[in-house]
Amino acid sequence: MNRTRAAARLTVPVLVALSAITACGTSPSTPEPNDVSVAAQSPDDRSDSVTESRNEEAALTLFESAFTAEEPAAAASVVAENAVDRPGPAVGPDAIVARFEATRTRIPGARAVVKRVAADGRWVAVHWQATADPASETTGEANIDLFAFDGGKVTEHWAMTQSVPATSMSGNTMFSDLYRYPTAPTEPTEDEEERRRMSVTATYDALFREHDASVLGTDFAPSYLQHNPIAGNGTAALQQFFAGGAQFPASESVVSLADGDLVWTFAKAPGAAESDPFVAGDIFRFDGAIVEHWDVVPE
Repeated sequence: MNRTRAAARLTVPVLVALSAITACGTSPSTPEPNDVSVAAQSPDDRSDSVTESRNEEAALTLFESAFTAEEPAAAASVVAENAVDRPGPAVGPDAIVARFEATRTRIPGARAVVKRVAADGRWVAVHWQATADPASETTGEANIDLFAFDGGKVTEHWAMTQSVPATSMSGNTMFSDLYRYPTAPTEPTEDEEERRRMSVTATYDALFREHDASVLGTDFAPSYLQHNPIAGNGTAALQQFFAGGAQFPASESVVSLADGDLVWTFAKAPGAAESDPFVAGDIFRFDGAIVEHWDVVPE
């Protein structure tokens, strides 16, 4: 989508849909997610900004209604009756609500703090923190949720969760937004976003499928910022990390999104079945090269 929402931070202890959506750049005049005028979107159509905005709004509404536990039935307005909560077999709005409620059980008093959200084609991705202390980015769980939409409703949902450590190798939290543009950035076009998506996914596959560490010297900014807790800032730290014998099972991007200056990748092992879970969700900020990175590796 040709709009940047990367720095959205929405605490949702109550239903505040209009203010939350406005903070993310969606016009209040946008029709509701369950508007019957919402047409089915081609899986490969990444240029329909109106439908993407509606899908994003629906995903945020789902977070608010499910996580507040005050109106969980509202999920039915944005989740299809046959929606699959991957890896399945649970289906429907109740399955997705149950997953969110399980998080609240693990973390008493938890709130959902949305850090980043992207909509691209039929996909919506949400990077969020589950924590009882929204003022602290070193508590609770880090999450990336991926939603597939059709006809204005969620048809599939995947969730990745990782415990948040108190410290990190880089000194950065798993959520902070640190990169500062040397000059004011311009809004990318749809074509530019698509080129970024293809470039970053190619880099990801080279590094994690082919184990070709040379891309660290060509596709990453030397001073890039790292939010993975076990790696340091900069490509020198990453090169040492890989040179130190770190071994990763091969993975490749099978779903990717581009929204503004962020590219999101969702990876599985090569040859994995469609029903297999993702092994990682990654977010890359692109400014001529990869300049910042966040991820969630399911535990």
